[in-house]
Amino acid sequence: MKRYLLAAAGVVAAAVIAAPSAVGAASAEARTAPAAAAPAPAGTTAAAKSAAPAGTATPSRIRTVRSGERVDAGRGYTVWLTEDGKHWAGPDGFENFRSVVDGNIDRSRPGVSHQSEGDGAGVFHSGLYYGTKKAGRVELTDAGGHKTVATLVALPGHSDWGVWYAHTGPSKDSPAVALYDRAGRLLADLPAWTH
Repeated sequence: MKRYLLAAAGVVAAAVIAAPSAVGAASAEARTAPAAAAPAPAGTTAAAKSAAPAGTATPSRIRTVRSGERVDAGRGYTVWLTEDGKHWAGPDGFENFRSVVDGNIDRSRPGVSHQSEGDGAGVFHSGLYYGTKKAGRVELTDAGGHKTVATLVALPGHSDWGVWYAHTGPSKDSPAVALYDRAGRLLADLPAWTH
């Protein structure tokens, strides 16, 4: 059984830009603020679901993928990276993009972005982590304190940015999102918010 402890939780040090809206898509929401955390993605072990507090967690492995390589993110979602940034598509097939080169993120310091979309069955969360070569994990924390460790993906040679994704249960609220380094130190975060 593969153990996916691919995560990096982080602090947002730069302004977050909203994800492109899913025009006509069945996906409920595309947002840049944090979203609600719940169950870990399929394939995530119990150890990943209950990650140790900052400063004590073992760093996650970051999966390296080729430019344009499609990664099955579960529940009908796909993510892929190119030199220009993060791409993702949901079960409806609508494709979205988040640039790492358009000047809307500051890669000179650690940060994390967040987009989410979902429905009554659950929420798909994804975003960028950037501004550090020491990313260890991304972690989502819901209002009840439940933590979900995200999966991390990066291109070869682009160790200062990558993509994270995770699934949670349905929620109208947005979880806190945190980026941690490999030593478990908080680098950046986005606060939780409620509707």
